[in-house]
Amino acid sequence: MDDAFEDEAEPTITIGEYIDEIEAAEREADLVLGGDEGNECTYASGYMKRQAIFSCLTCVPGGNAGVCTACSLTCHDGHEIVELWTKRKFRCDCGNSKFGDFVCKLYANKDPENPENSYNHNFKGAYCTCGRPYPDPDTEEQVEMIQCCICEDWFHENHLGLNSIDEIPRDDEGETLYEDFICQKCAVTFSFLKLYPPSIWASPKQKNALHISSDDPNVLEHGSSSSSNPEDIDNDNNTTLMEPKTSDHNVELDLKCSLEVDINATTLELDREGPLFLSRKWRDVLCKCQACTNFYSQKGVAYLIDQEDSIEEYEKMAKQKRAKTLEQQKGAELNFLNNLNHIQKIEILGALTDMEDEFRSFLQSYDSSKPVTSEDIRGIFENLAKKKKQRFS
Repeated sequence: MDDAFEDEAEPTITIGEYIDEIEAAEREADLVLGGDEGNECTYASGYMKRQAIFSCLTCVPGGNAGVCTACSLTCHDGHEIVELWTKRKFRCDCGNSKFGDFVCKLYANKDPENPENSYNHNFKGAYCTCGRPYPDPDTEEQVEMIQCCICEDWFHENHLGLNSIDEIPRDDEGETLYEDFICQKCAVTFSFLKLYPPSIWASPKQKNALHISSDDPNVLEHGSSSSSNPEDIDNDNNTTLMEPKTSDHNVELDLKCSLEVDINATTLELDREGPLFLSRKWRDVLCKCQACTNFYSQKGVAYLIDQEDSIEEYEKMAKQKRAKTLEQQKGAELNFLNNLNHIQKIEILGALTDMEDEFRSFLQSYDSSKPVTSEDIRGIFENLAKKKKQRFS
C-alpha cells in the first residue's frame, strides 16, 4: 500500500529549479508575444509585419481564423486555443464573419474577412508533413520542431527530408548554427537563393548540385564541371563562380545588382530536393536592386529584405519593449512611494526589508536539494507576521 501511495505522489522540484522555470517561462513568453501585454486588440494596426497569433477551435472548428493575444485572453478565455507562435502579415479575425454571431469584446466593428491573411493546417492544431499536433499526446518524448521562414509551417527534425538529423547545422554542444530554415517544398520554389554566394548557407553546407538554364547567356554558372580558372570553384558547394559572359544579345543589367545576372531570365533546378539552412545575417547579403526587388515581390517574398520580418529582429524589439515596460513600472512604483506620507513609507519599506531578510535567511539555511513544502512557505509568512506585530506593538 505504501508503495502505491508513493507512486501517486506529486513530482517535486527544488526552489532553485522552480525559480529557473518561472524566469525561463517569462522570457519565452516575452519573446513570443513580442512585448504585447494583451491589453488591446491589434486589429486597428492592420496587417502587422509579425505578431503572436492564436486559433480558437471552439469558435471556428475549421481552423481558418486567427486572433491576437488580447482577444485570446479576453474574448476566448476557457476556449480550446491553439498557440501558433508568430505569423507575418496577419490581421486579427476575432468576431468577423468566420465567428458567426460571436462579437469581439475589444473591437466590434471589423470587416467580414481579412483577405490578405494566410492560413495553413497549423490553425487546426496540425503540424509538419505528418500532420500531428504539438505536443503530440501519443508520443512520450516530443521531437523538436523547426519553423520554415517561408511557409511558416513547423516540421519535426526527423521529417525535414534529410538522410539524418546530423545534417542539421549544429556546433559541438548541439546549438544551432543557422538563423533561418527553408523546408523541402519551399526550397524548390525559392531555389533562386542558390544564386547567392556560399556565405549565406549554414555549415555543413548544402551540396545540392544545380542546373541553370536561361535564354540570356549573361548568367553565373553553378554546378559546372569545368572552369577556366580552378580558383573560381568552391569545392564545398560544387559551385562555379564565373564572371558574366559577354554577348551581342546582352540584356541591360542594373549596374548596382550584386548578382550581375538577370534574375528574371534565370531558372534553377535542384538535382535532389532538400531543405535549406541559412547562416546568420544572410538577409543582409540579398541584392536590393530594382530588378531583384521586383522579382521578390512577384514571388511573394518581398519580406525577405525587410529586417523587421526576421524572428531575430522581432525578438530584439520584444526585449526593448520589455525593458521599457519594466522601466515604466519602476517609475510608477517611485511615484506611488512619493505620494505616501512618511509613516506609510516607513511601514512599506520595513515590510519589504523584513520579507527580503526572511527569504534570504530561509535560503541560506535550507538544503537546496530538497523540495519546498507548504509548511516551509507557511513558516516564512508566520515569521513575517510576527515581525510586523513586534514592529507596531
